[in-house]
Amino acid sequence: MKLWRISVLLSLLFIFAVNATSAERQKIIFDCDLGGDIDDAFALALVIASPEFEVLGIVLDYGNTPKRAEIACRMLYETGMDDIPVYVGRKTNEHFSSQFHWADGFDKLKPQHESGADFIVRTLRKFPDEIIVFTVGPVPNMQDILAKDPSILTKAKHVYSMFGSFYMGYGNHPVPSAEWNVRADVRASKIFSACGATITYAGLDITTFVKLDKERRERLWLYDSPLTNALKSLYTLWRYQSYSHPDPTLFDVVAVGMVLWPELFETRPTFVKVIDGGYTVIDESKDPNSFVGMSVNKEELLKRMMDRLLKQHFER
Repeated sequence: MKLWRISVLLSLLFIFAVNATSAERQKIIFDCDLGGDIDDAFALALVIASPEFEVLGIVLDYGNTPKRAEIACRMLYETGMDDIPVYVGRKTNEHFSSQFHWADGFDKLKPQHESGADFIVRTLRKFPDEIIVFTVGPVPNMQDILAKDPSILTKAKHVYSMFGSFYMGYGNHPVPSAEWNVRADVRASKIFSACGATITYAGLDITTFVKLDKERRERLWLYDSPLTNALKSLYTLWRYQSYSHPDPTLFDVVAVGMVLWPELFETRPTFVKVIDGGYTVIDESKDPNSFVGMSVNKEELLKRMMDRLLKQHFER
């Protein structure tokens, strides 16, 4: 066979492989409150280190969303993932986080001018039934998109949310808690839980167990990659917060893990509603409107997360 024919054949095989890989990637939108608790940073790290995902956009929710967006922009820039667009959701307060210092003065990558809510609505309409939406923070952005189009979240393929406390509370307490993402904006939470979309909740029942211990942290810090260096810096700043503690609970990582490795979880269909005070209540008398995480293989989840974060090769 002539060399030019071999060259053409190889080119076609390469194009086919690239297109096949792209076609297999799951489109996602990642809505988070990065810069609050440190678990958002680890969840975003797992998202961008996972080739299974085609990340259509990172959207910042709740609190000082412009400052949160600066952290996302720097994290994406440092890891060479700056082709992923960042969108600012509605700013709800001026709350300060020590992690904001990490992006002070950073201007090499800017958020998009389009609002987070407009981006989500536009993108779900463009790719109906194709996109998984992650919500791993309070849900004012979800309230805003539902105000624009009450059926918009039904256009998502699935919604995975770190949200709620169903049979267990913080610290493995046998009484459910008013989980933070719910009680931070109770009105938005009520609207979100009743929106009619297919939602799977990663509540405290499966997230409160998943902690990053000292041995795992040290392995990550020693890897010395752009991604793990970003995580180390943000973790160090987070430790200045009065509520922080050495071994962070990786609440938001669990929601991401439910999509990447569903075999590690058990869920059950049930009817969920939000009541005053920020409590998520199950009503067994009604037909299910969602799925609730019931169990997690936490050791295997942490092993796979570590493996993913220690084998990425981001370069700037």
